[in-house]
Amino acid sequence: MFEKWKGLFRTEKVISIAAPVSGTVVPLAEVTDPTFAQGILGRGVAIKPAEGRILAPADGTVDLMFETGHAISMTTDNGAEVLIHVGLDTVRLCGRHYRVLCQSGDRVTCGQPLLEFEPDAIRAEGFDPITPVIVCNTEAFTAIDTGRTGSVSAGEVLLTLHKQQ
Repeated sequence: MFEKWKGLFRTEKVISIAAPVSGTVVPLAEVTDPTFAQGILGRGVAIKPAEGRILAPADGTVDLMFETGHAISMTTDNGAEVLIHVGLDTVRLCGRHYRVLCQSGDRVTCGQPLLEFEPDAIRAEGFDPITPVIVCNTEAFTAIDTGRTGSVSAGEVLLTLHKQQ
């Protein structure tokens, strides 16, 4: 009986994840790597980068900064596990064209630079610098709004997550 009453007082928390890079937002389904396109790692979007700098999309902690600089995973203060993967199959570049600006375990604030990369050099080596931004723990949220497309500037709201409190 009390569960019914508890439901009346639950509130929904809305969490914003900012764009980590400026560029053009596309649905994950348009990414040529099936791991991202099929949502195997979680829900999100991808950004065709217009610049070579990745910023923290929220306040939180860097869980893993890959040595090669091609990917960062972090947990936001609100509990979202976010993966930023700079380019497709770019682990094969072995760190070329990437400059890491933080380390695993670092506390970061929204907008703080995490890494720099050279999109043109990545393209010249035959790789796509498209950058999926994935919420890996999607089951922790009641809804994830991934409907944004078109132009985005780093720091603008990219994803909106909804969580029951």
